[in-house]
Amino acid sequence: MVGARLRYPPGALVILTGLPGAGKTTLLRRLYDLHGTESLPVTSGTVVVIDSSQSRRHWDGRITWAPYPVRRAVVFVTHLTRIRQALTQGHSVVAHNRGCGPYVLRGFAWLARRHGADFHLLLLDAPPGEALAGQRARGRVVAPRTFARHQRRWDSLLARVKGGDPAPAAGAYIVNRAEAGLLEAIVFDPAPGVDPSPRRSYKG
Repeated sequence: MVGARLRYPPGALVILTGLPGAGKTTLLRRLYDLHGTESLPVTSGTVVVIDSSQSRRHWDGRITWAPYPVRRAVVFVTHLTRIRQALTQGHSVVAHNRGCGPYVLRGFAWLARRHGADFHLLLLDAPPGEALAGQRARGRVVAPRTFARHQRRWDSLLARVKGGDPAPAAGAYIVNRAEAGLLEAIVFDPAPGVDPSPRRSYKG
């Protein structure tokens, strides 16, 4: 996978997901030269890069009066609104999203369809131990019960994709942390003669 590029149709929505601490934000920072202090989406050419941490930073210190579930909901709605706005403007979108529950993915699929965009998943697969180590390294550890819920949903999604079913996405691609480190770029301009169909997107 040295020098690998993932290729998607122009205007597609690619959701990067995985266990908390798997390295999703780290991957986006490397590919798009992010600094980790952004509070707004970053445009790189025709691609808009949207990390959920950008929405969290946008609201830091602004709604401290609200209970945590309310603050979390506000951040998530902001994140979704930014994705919708980018798709409305015709951009290709790479977005980080921690949650991978069926209802969340169906929501992204609906959003993509509404804007005439292809919906793809990029799955960063890290063992639970490595993901927990990643959480500790970033100084933000998910509660055990919450992490267990993420892991159940992740294991279910991963099993389906490995079995050839990426629904509700058009395609899904799995990379482990070592392979993610070798990824060179995410490209939204299919090369002549290259079939960008979802069938090329699976990795067991």
